[in-house]
Amino acid sequence: QVQLVDSGGGLVQPGGSLRLSCAASGRAFSSLHMAWIRQAPGKGRVVVAAISSSGVTYYRDAVKGRFTISRDNTENTVSLHMSSLKPEDTAAYYCAASSASLFDVLVAMEYSSYPYWGQGTQVTVSS
Repeated sequence: QVQLVDSGGGLVQPGGSLRLSCAASGRAFSSLHMAWIRQAPGKGRVVVAAISSSGVTYYRDAVKGRFTISRDNTENTVSLHMSSLKPEDTAAYYCAASSASLFDVLVAMEYSSYPYWGQGTQVTVSS
């Protein structure tokens, strides 16, 4: 089992920045593939960024150049730094983990690939 606790959401103005963090426990963190998944009101869940156990990163086109995912295997944490935020980035953001043996771009960017989820943190971008 894997336990994930995500934090860092809040209200930010358009163009602003925010950093989300996720603390993992219960399994060797370095073996996990991690992702940030968001769900906007009335919309489905989408993976916005993912990072493999070896550090390979993947991003949804809508956030490329604005979001950065990173991991710290000594602290068992994964972070999402978000900049140049837009109102359309408003959503509940979830940290998620997978221990899949195969983790390519198709797997990484599919939200159903992740069996372990945090409780979510709300990000609201509004003036």
